[in-house]
Amino acid sequence: MTAPRVMEPTAADVLAAGAVLWRPGRHGVELALVHRPKYDDWSFPKGKLDAGETMPFAAVREIAEETGQESRLGPLLGDVRYAVPEGGKLVRYWAAEARGGEFTPGEETDELRWLDPASAAELLSYPHDLDILQRFTHVGPPVSVIALVRHGKAGSRSQWDGEDAARPLSGSGQEQAWQLDGLLGLFGPDRVVTAPPVRCRDTVVPLAHRLGLAIDEDPSLGEDGYWADPAAALARFRALTDVPGVVVACSQGGVIPHLVGTLAAAAGLRELDPDDVPAKKGSTWLLTFGPDATLRTADYYEHPTGD
Repeated sequence: MTAPRVMEPTAADVLAAGAVLWRPGRHGVELALVHRPKYDDWSFPKGKLDAGETMPFAAVREIAEETGQESRLGPLLGDVRYAVPEGGKLVRYWAAEARGGEFTPGEETDELRWLDPASAAELLSYPHDLDILQRFTHVGPPVSVIALVRHGKAGSRSQWDGEDAARPLSGSGQEQAWQLDGLLGLFGPDRVVTAPPVRCRDTVVPLAHRLGLAIDEDPSLGEDGYWADPAAALARFRALTDVPGVVVACSQGGVIPHLVGTLAAAAGLRELDPDDVPAKKGSTWLLTFGPDATLRTADYYEHPTGD
């Protein structure tokens, strides 16, 4: 199994992001390779970050610019480092599902080919791209994905007179909700589910409204419902993975560490300590599952901006 990954701070002279862009084919998956006339090479779509841009946003933008495809990000595949005239370069790669579009040849990329993984391996120009391809084939395309979000910052409990479930987001929490709208949108959600507290629902309201998705409420995602019967709550969560697609699920800090730790332990993701699973307010765990509904990858986005 693949170990869980955390979006670590990057230290490099040049930062770039890209993806192994895939789509279903007749005999398995097909991967997108682009030809760059400037270098006369074949590679996965990628490019440098714009000013103020974070890695996941850059990856999706570069996919669109170099292939014409809309996409949704899946699991992180890893970082590649190599030397360029400007110094050290770091490229972060994701797996990304193609969601439709049309390629237009341009100065940066003049040809696009969709190939099976074996053919892609023969055409790729650089050894480090072969390493990324190997990581992709090991992980495989996900059958289902859950973006498990902890709600944004809320007002102080000591200064709130009502029921705790009605305690709203603070100003900072509302800002986190708007930031999460952008980040979670990169994953291409099909459904939004939330724990009952107001601060959980309000964290996903901007995303749901923008995408025109209903917000379903599930008490088992909340601390009260989860700890009343953890086994039943886990079973309900696993039911979310039975339907292909991407679910955004907003939960609480008293649930996420235990839930992720339990799933990781069952899947054999040994490098994730079940007793030390981070879950900062406004953070996201992107969890991908295979055909047997077993957790395959777990990527932690500490900040709602994707840093």
